[in-house]
Amino acid sequence: MPLIDTHAHIHIDSFNADRAEVLDRATAAGVARLINIGYDLPSSYASDALAAEHPQVFATAGIQPHYALETTDEHLREIVALVQQPKVVALGEIGLDYHHNRAPQDAQHALFRQQLALAGEQKLPVVIHAREAQADTVRILSEFAQGLTIVMHAFSGDWAYATACLELGAYISLAGPVTFPKATELHEVAQRVPLDRLLIETDCPYLSPHPHRGKRNEPARVHFVAERIAALRGIPYDDVVQTTWDNAHRVFPKLNA
Repeated sequence: MPLIDTHAHIHIDSFNADRAEVLDRATAAGVARLINIGYDLPSSYASDALAAEHPQVFATAGIQPHYALETTDEHLREIVALVQQPKVVALGEIGLDYHHNRAPQDAQHALFRQQLALAGEQKLPVVIHAREAQADTVRILSEFAQGLTIVMHAFSGDWAYATACLELGAYISLAGPVTFPKATELHEVAQRVPLDRLLIETDCPYLSPHPHRGKRNEPARVHFVAERIAALRGIPYDDVVQTTWDNAHRVFPKLNA
């Protein structure tokens, strides 16, 4: 049964010494597809390059809110060029981050809206990064939601927030924190999200699941997320794996090319 990791960052320096081995371990664990995520111009180019080198790797391109002040119109033109590459499957990760607040919130809002508009023009799904910005994220997404496929990456929040996202047509992507014993709000989300709106990811090298919490994460560990969701829902593991595989191929049509 093939697994997909819909959100990874294996281009970054912490994988420089063993990237090939990480990909081999992913394949051995049944991960047949992974999406390497861009969050600024260099990472977006690196993700596209990785996808070109490895048949199982796909990519996204986008600019996180951290870089809102330094993003220019030329940068956005480069993102538009990148998302037209054959294995770049989405625009993202984009969104709002009030936890780090590395850019003023009005600048974050402006960049978020610009990229949501670009995604609509390019007819591409969007991968959303949202930290401590739930209300504004939902409010801004609602301006663009019609006709847009939305993925809430590494979802963190309660069922009320999940419901607001689902009402926009969004998909809920769960990562390692759903495996943490005390993450009761996420457990409820995992139990209640409709299966056809669920995705799984690692966000590696971050958010390593239990029992590897605190260690460098990698795509091979996405099965821990699927296993925990299956246990919480009381359904077979294979059902979670097959459904999230099917959902990902529906959300990201370029995976089917």
